Amino acid sequence: MSTLTQAEQDEVARANASGRRAVVFVHGLWLLSSSWDRWRRLFEDNGYATVAPGWPDDPGSVEEARQNPDVFAKKMVGQVTDHYLEAVAGLTHAPAVVGHSFGGLIAQKMAGEGIAAATVSIDNAPFQGVLALPASALKSAAPVLTHPGSLGKGVSLSFEQFVYGWANNLDEAEARELYDTYHVPASGAPIFQAATANLNPFAETKVDTKNPERGPLLLISGENDNTVPWAIVESSYKLQSKNSGVTRVVRLPDRGHSLVIDSGWREVADTALEFIQEFAPAEP
Repeated sequence: MSTLTQAEQDEVARANASGRRAVVFVHGLWLLSSSWDRWRRLFEDNGYATVAPGWPDDPGSVEEARQNPDVFAKKMVGQVTDHYLEAVAGLTHAPAVVGHSFGGLIAQKMAGEGIAAATVSIDNAPFQGVLALPASALKSAAPVLTHPGSLGKGVSLSFEQFVYGWANNLDEAEARELYDTYHVPASGAPIFQAATANLNPFAETKVDTKNPERGPLLLISGENDNTVPWAIVESSYKLQSKNSGVTRVVRLPDRGHSLVIDSGWREVADTALEFIQEFAPAEP
């Protein structure tokens, strides 16, 4: 039985009907797939089809999500990855994949399955083998990790927590706008999964960095990201760079974890688009 909604199946069908290569967008915690809307328009204007599934059971709007926080509860990395892999399996051509935060981790897991023509991972959550554990990342995760009951709940961030983890590089007015526009509850489970990954040989956050079919990979890091500091992306890059495929890393100055949704989103999107155009042209 499919885990894709009818709307998600329709997106896959439209991408196939277009004859163009699809770019699959993978959002992370505390966002919905609608957070990619501007990115989708940019990529479509440049000749790509786009597909942006939600996580399983994601509500259709920010308002609905805030009214039903527990719909996010207990969503785990393996389940979510399988959901996106199902969408990719329905595509006629190998897609490019773009993910942010835990979506960046999932994008790398998908690349490790050998299904991507090119992959862009933005401020990725740490996967098994990434040992860096900066203090700011622990503080950003504290709203979940310091409350064990969060493992089975949908967790919201306060505005102050959102500012520290996401909007530390923005003025208060823009931070408030992003919080009001985009922030939704999120499953606490993936954060516990990432935190314990190096103690669990069967961790769902494991990434196959050695698969020769992984394809070209670009990692993007926001220089001032408190949630996923440079040390995590750098460690991810060092592991991925052992792959025989193209592996690149870009560190964008003066950017925080909100870099895919804030007023500077276009710089990040253009960086991703340029890489994908190089290795996964819109005409397959």
